[in-house]
Amino acid sequence: MGTDVLSLRIDRDLLERLREQAAKRGMSVQDYVVRTLVRDDFDARFQAAVEETERFYGVP
Repeated sequence: MGTDVLSLRIDRDLLERLREQAAKRGMSVQDYVVRTLVRDDFDARFQAAVEETERFYGVP
């Protein structure tokens, strides 16, 4: 698996909140944001799988 660069322009207040949340977890802002994105992506894929399973079994 390779890596790429994503550059963001964000509000100063949001960056400060991200710094605070990352610091609470002993993480860098970059690691915190990536972890959050990965978790959100997993949640979306999991929900899609649940919906597909429900359609397969005919659950309303």
